Amino acid sequence: MATGSVQVYYGAGRGKSPAALGRAIRAAAEGKTVFIIQFLKGKSDEEMEFLKRLEPEIKFFRFEKSEEYFSELSEEEQLEEVKNIKNGINFAKKVLTTGECDLVILDEVLGLVDHGLIAAEELKTLIGARLDDTDLIMTGWVLSDELRPYIDEIYHLIPEKIPEKQGKDIDN
Repeated sequence: MATGSVQVYYGAGRGKSPAALGRAIRAAAEGKTVFIIQFLKGKSDEEMEFLKRLEPEIKFFRFEKSEEYFSELSEEEQLEEVKNIKNGINFAKKVLTTGECDLVILDEVLGLVDHGLIAAEELKTLIGARLDDTDLIMTGWVLSDELRPYIDEIYHLIPEKIPEKQGKDIDN
């Protein structure tokens, strides 16, 4: 019986989400079921419409309701979105513990820890809850040192040259 792994793609700049999506496409091509749960990215209709074309092989979920990135929201809007984010985390726990799919990607979930929206302990619990044969990929800008022992493969993406323009379009 194959054993699933826990992988992380982290670092500043582009490439983390596309790398995870590449793994999702490979898994789907092998006949595996894939769920991608995105956090902190806002709700871009154009992007979601495109990603939905990959269904039913790859299923996408965003629990946040705002179209803006989390960091661009007012304090009141952020409080509302935190509730939606918690729903996303609870859904991820359900998926990881029931074996509904072979690969779960938690896109930008590391940012939840980095921004103090969830504790690293909660993410450790989530990692530990997954079934042994389920693969888990997490992405984000910063990887907490206390999570490292729970991860099988770590990929640190470091940009060597990027445009001077820094913004939300550079991260993805």
